[in-house]
Amino acid sequence: MGRAPFEDYLAYRRFLPVAELTPDASRVLFSTNRSGQFNLWSVGIAGGEAEQLTRFDDHAVRTVAVRGDGTILFAADRDGDEFYQLYRIPPGGAVEQVTDLAHVQHGITPSAWAPDGASFAFSANSRTPTDGEVFVWAEDEAEPRYLFGEGKYTFAFGFSPDGSQLLVAEFRSNTDVSLWTVEIESGEATERTPHEGEVKNSPGPWKSDGSGFFLLTDEGREFSGLAFKPLDGPVEWLVTPEHDIEELAGSGDGRVLAWIENDDGWARLRLRDVERGVDLPEPRLPDGTIAVFGSGLNLSHDGATLALVWDQPTRPGEVYVVDTATGEAHPVTESREPALLELEMRAPELIRYASFDGREIPAWLYRPDGDGAAPFAVLIHGGPEAQEKPLYRSYVQYLLSRGIGVLATNIRGSTGYGKSYQKLIHHDWGGGDLEDWRAAAEWLKAQPFVDGGRLAVFGGSYGGFATLTCVTRLPEYWRAAVDIFGPSNLVTFVRAVPPQWLRFMAEWVGDPDTEEAFLRERSPITYVEDVRAAMLVIQGAKDPRVVQSESDQMVERLRELGREVDYVVFDDEGHGFTRYANEMRAYKLTCEFLESHLS
Repeated sequence: MGRAPFEDYLAYRRFLPVAELTPDASRVLFSTNRSGQFNLWSVGIAGGEAEQLTRFDDHAVRTVAVRGDGTILFAADRDGDEFYQLYRIPPGGAVEQVTDLAHVQHGITPSAWAPDGASFAFSANSRTPTDGEVFVWAEDEAEPRYLFGEGKYTFAFGFSPDGSQLLVAEFRSNTDVSLWTVEIESGEATERTPHEGEVKNSPGPWKSDGSGFFLLTDEGREFSGLAFKPLDGPVEWLVTPEHDIEELAGSGDGRVLAWIENDDGWARLRLRDVERGVDLPEPRLPDGTIAVFGSGLNLSHDGATLALVWDQPTRPGEVYVVDTATGEAHPVTESREPALLELEMRAPELIRYASFDGREIPAWLYRPDGDGAAPFAVLIHGGPEAQEKPLYRSYVQYLLSRGIGVLATNIRGSTGYGKSYQKLIHHDWGGGDLEDWRAAAEWLKAQPFVDGGRLAVFGGSYGGFATLTCVTRLPEYWRAAVDIFGPSNLVTFVRAVPPQWLRFMAEWVGDPDTEEAFLRERSPITYVEDVRAAMLVIQGAKDPRVVQSESDQMVERLRELGREVDYVVFDDEGHGFTRYANEMRAYKLTCEFLESHLS
């Protein structure tokens, strides 16, 4: 690999998981930071020049729903604060703001519009900050009408084909979701997936005759499979692979289903004509995957065309269009700039290493060129209930070009390996996961191609917590570390999360009122005096999930102790980076910091 600057590795534009086809299936709507911020764009299904539809500098377009007449409804937040407001763009018109409620989160899905287009459904915590409730807003009404969700955390999904009912998901935890149908006129609600214990049910499209709906569920299984739920009758299984199905979409006419299977992090797109009961040709996509939060999988009304955002390990994500009858697939965007096209990229190798209890921990190994022992950085994903996948990461490829390897782990708690594995992290942050990181460091030290004296660790969100835990509780392994908006004190972290999350924090992490001693024992800041590694801490001032005080208190203690720590706060970012310039600065600092301490 060459010695190109970091800017060349980030010489592309990212996509959020939005790929909405227009009603006539002639164009695809997508959200990209091509302008420097995540704005809404449109491109023809054959590709070509894209048209910019919004021109925000400080707002990021997150989700989109399109009405039959072409009216676009979308949600956007400012500076990453996650207080999503609703906007619309009428055919041929300008952006209009629909809601303007400070400190309220509004949520929509691509199926937000009623079949007749006379109303749309959304969720919001406008009445009670700790709840997520469902509302319906009719075109002839000045205000939305509350429908369902009091005392719950719910999200509105699709209307039934006749518009009389709405499918709603009640989120109880990451591994416990139940589905309801709600009568639009009366508000009468029926739980369609009652269950004992924890079962994750993810809503899909309605059947064309309104007799029920498709869903993804792990009831009685380790992995989520595809099923049909009649309104009157038990679940009927359709596809039950020994790995998760993680995304599901249907055509408006009910003819075609599309779903994505997660095979050790790689994605497999499947299509079925449910009217004829036959599988359609497998789309000819390059080997790749979808991002942690999805692909924006979307089918045209007649099921003939599909759009999604598709990632690869050596090429950034692009919006692809698929002909469902033939499986032909092609990108309709080009995210890369010329500088990136000149670079050689390296794909990872999937390995597994044994942890303290005999579990095999999956990880992606990126080896740099050269025959000697190289320094390595352990990359830990956020979530923690998420998954490191084989997708393009600018900072990984840059580190490889500098002779630094990366081991990207999927420690216990990660998704994609069954619900038992995922649930191991519940109420055990800084427990079994700590031993998985120790095992990762020991595995690296045992490899002849690794310089075990030059190891680093980095990650964001829960990965930031993991980084802080590693340098405080496993200090002997690390020369350098980068914490990106990670919790440092579990007592203060749990008390400051978004209000809707409070209902499951005791089970997920711990109860700060009854388990303060336990949470302090698991908090990195408790062991801050043991830090040996040089540290870089990065934080967004508007972060609603891991508030700035989590980083402030850690940095303050490190400085009191005379430890080496650099601290960078982005005043106009939240839990991640929406501005391209900020993303560039943050990851360039990360790479340069690791390079300077490992070279």
